[in-house]
Amino acid sequence: MTFIGWVQIILYCAVVVALVKPLGGYMTRVFNGESTFLSPALRPVERGLYWVGGVDERREQHWLTYTVAMLLFHVGGFLIIYGLMRLQALLPFNPQEQSAVAEDLSFNTAISFITNTNWQNYGGESTLSYLTQMVGLTHQNFLSAATGIALAVALIRGFARSSMRTIGNFWVDVTRCTLYVLLPICVVYALFLVWQGVPQTLGPYIDATTLEGAKQTIAVGPVASQVAIKLLGTNGGGFFNANAAHPFENPTALSNFTQMLAIFALGAALTNVFGRMVGNQRQGWAILAVMGVLFIAGVTVTYWAEANGTTAMHALGLTGGNMEGKEVRFGIVASSLFAVVTTAASCGAVNAMHDSFTALGGMIPLINMQLGEIIVGGVGAGIYGMLLFIVLAIFVAGLMVGRTPEYVGKKIEAREVKMAMLAILVLPLMILGWTAVAVVFPSAVASMANAGPHGFTEVLYAYSSQTGNNGSAFAGLTGNTFFYNLTGAMAMFVGRFFMIVPAMAIAGSLAEKKSIPPSVGTFPTTGGLFVGLVIGVILILGGLTFFPALALGPIVEHLAMNAHTLF
Repeated sequence: MTFIGWVQIILYCAVVVALVKPLGGYMTRVFNGESTFLSPALRPVERGLYWVGGVDERREQHWLTYTVAMLLFHVGGFLIIYGLMRLQALLPFNPQEQSAVAEDLSFNTAISFITNTNWQNYGGESTLSYLTQMVGLTHQNFLSAATGIALAVALIRGFARSSMRTIGNFWVDVTRCTLYVLLPICVVYALFLVWQGVPQTLGPYIDATTLEGAKQTIAVGPVASQVAIKLLGTNGGGFFNANAAHPFENPTALSNFTQMLAIFALGAALTNVFGRMVGNQRQGWAILAVMGVLFIAGVTVTYWAEANGTTAMHALGLTGGNMEGKEVRFGIVASSLFAVVTTAASCGAVNAMHDSFTALGGMIPLINMQLGEIIVGGVGAGIYGMLLFIVLAIFVAGLMVGRTPEYVGKKIEAREVKMAMLAILVLPLMILGWTAVAVVFPSAVASMANAGPHGFTEVLYAYSSQTGNNGSAFAGLTGNTFFYNLTGAMAMFVGRFFMIVPAMAIAGSLAEKKSIPPSVGTFPTTGGLFVGLVIGVILILGGLTFFPALALGPIVEHLAMNAHTLF
C-alpha cells in the first residue's frame, strides 16, 4: 500500500461525489418531464416515438400495469437476442462468418442481457457477428439499463407521492432515460474512447505478422460504441472475452479511470434524484454515505490483501504484492479499485482476473455481489435495492423507539416489510441453492478446474455474480455447459425480476399512503445514527444468509495460504 495508491482512490471518490449533484439534478428534470438543454433537439424525437408506439405520455400506470409492461418489454428483448444468435450465420455484418450459437448458450446469453447481467459464457470476438454485438447486445445494454433506472424512479415516486394510485408510465420513463440520459452521454463517451485507441469499425479482422514472423489475426469491430454503454449502464458484456483487461477495450490509464467513473456515475447520482424527489436532498446524501462507507471498507481490504500478498508467496521470495492476473500497466491499486467498483456496481467489466486475487482480496467482490450490489449498485438496481434495506432498517428503528416506523413521511407497515424481505431473500435462495446443487452434480463438478475451497468459491462466485446481475467471472470454471447455461439463466432471471416485482408492489403501496409530517418520535434519517443503523441491518442480514458459505471458501483458503504463520 502506497501514498500514491491512496491518492488514486481518494481522487476517484472525490470525482464521483462531484458528479452526483449535477447529474442528479439533470435526471430529476428529465423524469419530472421538465425542460432540459437537450429538449429543443430531442423533444420532437420523443413525441415521434410516442406516436409510433401508440403511447399517451400523459397517462400514468398503476404499479401492476407498470410491472407487466416491463416484463412484456423484456420478452421482446429476449426473442430479439435469441433469434439473432441462432440466425447470425445467415445475417449480414458477419465478416468472420461466425456460425450459429448453440441453443443453450443463446438462451443463457439472451437472459443475461435482458436482466442487465451480461454474463458471458462465450468469447465475443470468436463467437458473435458484428450484427449480433450491435443490434442484440449493445441495443439491449441501453434498454436493460434504462429499465433499471425507470424502476428506481418509480419506487422513488412511491415515497414522494401522496394518496395516488399511479407511479408513472413505464414506456415514457424508458424512452426519456434512453433518449435524454444514456444516448447523449454514450455518443460523447464513445468518441472519447475512440480517441484513446478503442476500435470502431465494421471492417473485417486484421491479419498481421508478428516480429517473430508468425501470423496473427487481430480482432476489431464496433467496440467503442458497445464499451460506452456497457460501462455507463453497468452492463459488462464486453466486445472481447477479456473485457476491460483487453487493450482494445481499455487502452490507457485515462480510459481505465474514466471507465470506473462511468460505472459509478449514474448509480451514485440516483441517490440525489431520490433526495430531490422527496423534497429533502439530505436524505439522498445519507444513502450515498451508507454506500460510501461500505465501498471504502471493501476497497481498503482488497487493496491491503493484494498489496501484501500472502506469506506463502513471501516464503518463495515473491515480494511487492500479488501481481498475478493484474494489468501491469494499471498496477495493484487500479486493478483492486476496479474489482471493487465493478462488483459494487453490478458491472462485469473487469480489468483483472478475480480468480488470481488473494483469498481475502477475492472475498470482497463476492460479498459486494451477495449483498445485492447495493453499494452504488447497477443503474437503478442499486438505489432500489438499498431502499429495500432501508425499509427494514426503519422498521427495526421504529420498534426500538416504540413508534410507528416512518421514512420520508410514509409509514412502513407489514405489507412493505413483507415485500422487502421477499425481495431480499430471493438472493440467498438462488445463490446458495444452485451452489449446493452444482458441487454435487457430476457434470457440474467436472467443470471445476480447482478442488477444495478455491473450487467451491469459483462456483459460489458464479451464482453470486449471476443472481446479483453482475456478470463478472472468477474464472477457473467452465461455464459453457448445458448445466451452467440453464441454471445460470434461471439464477439471472429470478435475481432480477423476483426482486423487482416486490419492489414495485412497495412503490404502489407507498404512493397510495398519505404523507405524515415528522414528529418528536420519528427516527432521524439523515445523520450518522441512521447511516450506522442501515449498515448494521445490511451486515447482519448478510451474515445470516451468506457468511457461513463464505467461510467455506475464501476464509478457509486464506488460512491455508498463511497456515505456517499461525502455528
